[in-house]
Amino acid sequence: MRYLLALSLSFFMVFTVHAEVVRKQSFGALDVHYNIFSSTFLQPETAKAVGLNRSKNQAVLNVSMVKDAKGQKGAVTGHFKNLLSQIETLTFTEVDEGDAVYYLAQFAITGQEILRFELQVTDSEGKTHLLKFTQEVFPDL
Repeated sequence: MRYLLALSLSFFMVFTVHAEVVRKQSFGALDVHYNIFSSTFLQPETAKAVGLNRSKNQAVLNVSMVKDAKGQKGAVTGHFKNLLSQIETLTFTEVDEGDAVYYLAQFAITGQEILRFELQVTDSEGKTHLLKFTQEVFPDL
């Protein structure tokens, strides 16, 4: 199951962001990778294994930390704002597969909109880094 999840999430990191090839921010030796995809892209077994609901109106934010080519444990918190400055807090779940650690947050998509994300990423050494990005999202039709 762990390789299925890693393969699924890797697939989405490559194919779900149309305009941007790399969704990564570096903080010294720490690389923080992130992407957003529709929860319907997950196979039912994979979604169930990580506690996500599959729905055309649900998206998933995936965050992972890599240092020296190895997945890192840490913590991720944060929120996003829409263009009306309405704030939604994200709740992240850690998925630890040994060689890879993912932090997943699921959130509702009500229509096509541009969201501004602000995340606090705490690495394995306890250092917190601020990650900000903007992403246009769409419900899966």
